[in-house]
Amino acid sequence: MKTKTRPPSTRKVRRLVRGGKRGPGHRMQREGRRVRRPDPGRIGIRETTSQLTSVAGLVEFGVFVRSIGLRTRLRELFAHLKSGARVVYPMSEQLQLLMDLHVAGEGRVFGLEALAHDPLFVALAGGAVPSIDTVYDDLARFGEKELLDLESLMAEQAIRALRHARPPRVHVDIDTTVTVLFGHQEGALPGPNPRYHGRPSYHPILARVAEVDGIVGAALRPGDTAFGGADVPRVLAWIDRVRDAVGPDTTIVTRIDGAGDCAELLEGLNAKGTHYVTKADMTRDLIGAIAAHKQWRTIDVDADGRPSRQVATISFARRVWRERRMAVRVVAVRSRERENGKQIYLWGDLDYTVQAFLTNDWLSPEDEVSATYDARAGIEPILGELKSAWCIGKAPSAIFDANHAAFLIKLLAYNTFRRFIAIAHPSLAKWRTAWVRRSIILRPGRLCRSGRSTTLHVPPVFVPLLC
Repeated sequence: MKTKTRPPSTRKVRRLVRGGKRGPGHRMQREGRRVRRPDPGRIGIRETTSQLTSVAGLVEFGVFVRSIGLRTRLRELFAHLKSGARVVYPMSEQLQLLMDLHVAGEGRVFGLEALAHDPLFVALAGGAVPSIDTVYDDLARFGEKELLDLESLMAEQAIRALRHARPPRVHVDIDTTVTVLFGHQEGALPGPNPRYHGRPSYHPILARVAEVDGIVGAALRPGDTAFGGADVPRVLAWIDRVRDAVGPDTTIVTRIDGAGDCAELLEGLNAKGTHYVTKADMTRDLIGAIAAHKQWRTIDVDADGRPSRQVATISFARRVWRERRMAVRVVAVRSRERENGKQIYLWGDLDYTVQAFLTNDWLSPEDEVSATYDARAGIEPILGELKSAWCIGKAPSAIFDANHAAFLIKLLAYNTFRRFIAIAHPSLAKWRTAWVRRSIILRPGRLCRSGRSTTLHVPPVFVPLLC
């Protein structure tokens, strides 16, 4: 049976980058041959040198960390947490150890037990991998000031990448996520949880810059914390970071889901000179105003020529907006084909569903405002990647501040790793962590020591990746 020829997917053809060969299926088919697996029992097994490593890429990553001055910054900010002549594991070394651990794919402190046998990981750790109890105790040393410094250092890596990119328009996406916990951690409280109802959790909030996929702000919050006025100063401080990086002439667009329908937040973002686009809270008065609106502009039609998507700017202002003298534009989109987001039916004789957005951009067409908000969906796969590949949902301690520190260390490792890939391997910058980690970090090698020098031998196929 002849199979259909499929067009190649350039984002999935990765074996050539790693030195692999294309499958010879067509040639073997012409020759009348088929693959035949060997008998594993006939393959002999012998012990070899104990200097083999599975994380050879950590050397290149470690060189990058030193080159950007991150090692020095860690020492300046956190050396005071462990001081004295009897200190064996300085705090800056412990933080780099955890970064290497997370870059190598271990999301828990307990993962040190799995890498403590690897000669390269041990060498990069300073010749001795500490007990996991020591690391747990070190995480518990973080206080409010140290957490602020760590969060700022984490954001600094994304900000530097943003300065290097210099985009003319920057999109900052604010979102929260739920990390379910199954222990008795401090701050693990029941809250909004779409999957595990009533389950204790944390409710972190993050800010992502879409142009570099970097996290420019993050905070771990108890599970019963919802987005509100208390988060406004934090979000505005993150916007200030981005503004300092891109300068006054760059347009900043802040995108947030329905939680952003908060007068304090919208007023603050407008005062910062940024555009915002947020989903509107569909209150009864807003629904009434949309239902009564008559002038709709058609931007798409179906096969029969009937309007399938229409947009309009609604004349509507909430009471709190009038009290604060806020000018907020309400954009409504009604569609017969919309499949994402909450859908509301308002017209009995028409099969339209409707959504509404709030913005302070009065010049862009309504459909462009809607498209700008829809592009915010790019933060969802990033959150999924942070949970799956970087394990931000794992809490190593019963102490909230220690868990907050572990959360920020993982984000620091993520931002630094993405920056490392963008500079050292720009062709892989669009890949997700799992693929990049497999190609760059999880490489075999053999560590050799001769005299006073140490050499890492890697297979020839991977040598081009080190250039």
